[in-house]
Amino acid sequence: MNVLIPSALRSYTEHGEVEASGTTLAAVLDDLDRRHPGIRFRMIDEQQGIRPHIRFFFDGEQLRELSQPLRSGGELIIVQALSGG
Repeated sequence: MNVLIPSALRSYTEHGEVEASGTTLAAVLDDLDRRHPGIRFRMIDEQQGIRPHIRFFFDGEQLRELSQPLRSGGELIIVQALSGG
């Protein structure tokens, strides 16, 4: 599936769009981390929860659980909130 990467995470992928595969959000993120080591830790914490500043959308629907199933051929968008002054 096509995965859109936010600019703050592009240092891992060097591209705004990459490919990944998996049948759940967790599996897709694992595949992303195999292809782009270290990226998963920026989105998922040590307790295997989605970090508060990260949102995932699959074909326009927000994903809230790593176990949510995904169908092949869709598009996963990763959104990362930025803060600062």
